[in-house]
Amino acid sequence: MTSTFKRIIVGKPIATSEEEHQRIGKPTALAVFASDAISSTAYATEEMLLVLLMAVAFPTSHSYLVPIAIAAVVLLVVVGTSYTQTIHAYPDGGGAYVVSRENIGPTASLVAGASLLVDYTLTVAVSISSGVLAIGSAFGFNDKATLRIGLALFFVGMMCLGNLRGLKESGKVFAVPTYFYVVMLFTFLAGGFYKLFTGDLGEIHTSAELAKHYAEEHTLMTSASLFILLRAFSSGAVVLSGVEAISNGVPAFRKPESRNASQTLAMMAAILGLGFLGISTLAHHLKPVVDEGGETVLSQMAKSVFGGTNLLYYGLQFGTFAILVMAANTAFADFPRLSSLIARDGYLPRQLGNRGDRLVFSNGILALSGMAAVLIVVFQAEVSALIPLYAVGVFTGFSLSQFGMIKHHLKLKEPKWRQGLAINALGCLSTTVVLAVVVYSKFTIGAWIPVVVIPMIVMVFRRIHRHYLTTDRRLAAEPGQKVRRRTNTVVVLVGKVTKGSLTALAYARSLNPDRLVAVTVVAEPEEQERINHQWQDHQIPVELVSLYSPYRELTRPILRYLDDLDARYEDDFVTVIVPEFALQHWWQQVLHNQSALVLRTRLRSRPNTVVTSVPFHLEGDHDVVASGIE
Repeated sequence: MTSTFKRIIVGKPIATSEEEHQRIGKPTALAVFASDAISSTAYATEEMLLVLLMAVAFPTSHSYLVPIAIAAVVLLVVVGTSYTQTIHAYPDGGGAYVVSRENIGPTASLVAGASLLVDYTLTVAVSISSGVLAIGSAFGFNDKATLRIGLALFFVGMMCLGNLRGLKESGKVFAVPTYFYVVMLFTFLAGGFYKLFTGDLGEIHTSAELAKHYAEEHTLMTSASLFILLRAFSSGAVVLSGVEAISNGVPAFRKPESRNASQTLAMMAAILGLGFLGISTLAHHLKPVVDEGGETVLSQMAKSVFGGTNLLYYGLQFGTFAILVMAANTAFADFPRLSSLIARDGYLPRQLGNRGDRLVFSNGILALSGMAAVLIVVFQAEVSALIPLYAVGVFTGFSLSQFGMIKHHLKLKEPKWRQGLAINALGCLSTTVVLAVVVYSKFTIGAWIPVVVIPMIVMVFRRIHRHYLTTDRRLAAEPGQKVRRRTNTVVVLVGKVTKGSLTALAYARSLNPDRLVAVTVVAEPEEQERINHQWQDHQIPVELVSLYSPYRELTRPILRYLDDLDARYEDDFVTVIVPEFALQHWWQQVLHNQSALVLRTRLRSRPNTVVTSVPFHLEGDHDVVASGIE
């Protein structure tokens, strides 16, 4: 039943030989890897405006939006150009993690890997929470935390199931809402700029309550200080989040991988830059005010541009909701792939490096879903609470990638390396400054969490790696080491004489051990007398040892008996055979105790002990004589 359910949910398995056919083209790749970056246009301007409104008097605060947006777009061009170089230099993917590993060192690569994993987890939480917020603005339920959290968790589950079906299949499905949002966004921008040029674009009315809130709750200045501008820039620079995604997933592209990936990156940067700059320019003229916990800035602007809550308005709101939810797909595409690289290097559990039935890293998808769900619940699906955590991981990865490419150019000095060096140096300086501002300005409101968590993850990486190195060293056979002869004592555990125990005894005799003994645990003399009679009635030619357990314990007497065998026979294997009966239906298992499972679990921790389970299938009626006991 479990297998059938899995096939319905996940689909039929895909052979490894079909991997080449599962790669994606540029249109699908743009939706898969660029949805995160494109989606940030929906909230980046609002995050900048929130910082400015808290410090600069209205409406002066809006005059800084366009200059800051231009600076962010310039940084986008620099970072995008840098990652284009990374795509061609490292066509096997891995982005900042691989660049840092190859050019800086293991510690830097682990910091980059931890930062990206944190970033991708937050991408899912932030994107889906933003999507729920957008649709909540249209239908007025943003003040209902339970509903927001429930919807967010539902969409995490849907994204998880979609990606378990495979990158190609999920990419085609998720491409529709991505392109729908792009169309609606540029329809909104076209309408806004048309009204701006014709003089029909009036300012959005700000309620007296909101104006009073910003006037009374914050110390407002007539002009922004450098610190405020840097903080607003760092908030708006979340528009760069997801730029690295394509460099991490180069192997998912059709051939030629590097060229297709770089062209997709260019398309993404163009859509992202134009969309972000256009929204910020319209916000400068419309002068919306952030209504924390209420209607989004983009929703307010859409009502003004489209002339109210008409079909175009709801189209943009639905498109915004869809792209923000679909933005999580970028993380679902990259987190499992990156975690598989780290796992292959021995810093994460090796299960994360295994592909599932549909040629995707299923364990990574499930791990990402679980961690994102925890974040959504803890932070109650509030975007403003999650954003300060978001930016630290993003720009840590950016800075290390840029620095790694600087060393790459200095080491190889390939054609046009000086041009690339200059771009990477500018990018490294810019992203490091943004990172420092984010940490300093938002440390107390949440940025301290990734600052603490990322080093902790690096420590976990090292601990896992140390475990694997120790395990490999202990498992390694020395040169010339040969297989030596060791004796074997076989112990068959029995409760009473049944077809299952007779089958287990027959199997034990077929092993031709040095010593064979059957062991039973009894709590009172009547039990011992009963099994002795059964033993005689069936004429079982195996020694029976009864262990007395007045407190009705099962495992402890058996473990003590095995310790005695170890002390009696040196250089000896002890094989413990546990008879079990296999039931026809899974639900029947709950009607029986789990003593065999408990015994196997305890016994496997003993050295020089082999635990063998001998199942007896109840759906058939096996002949006892045929089992070998006569």
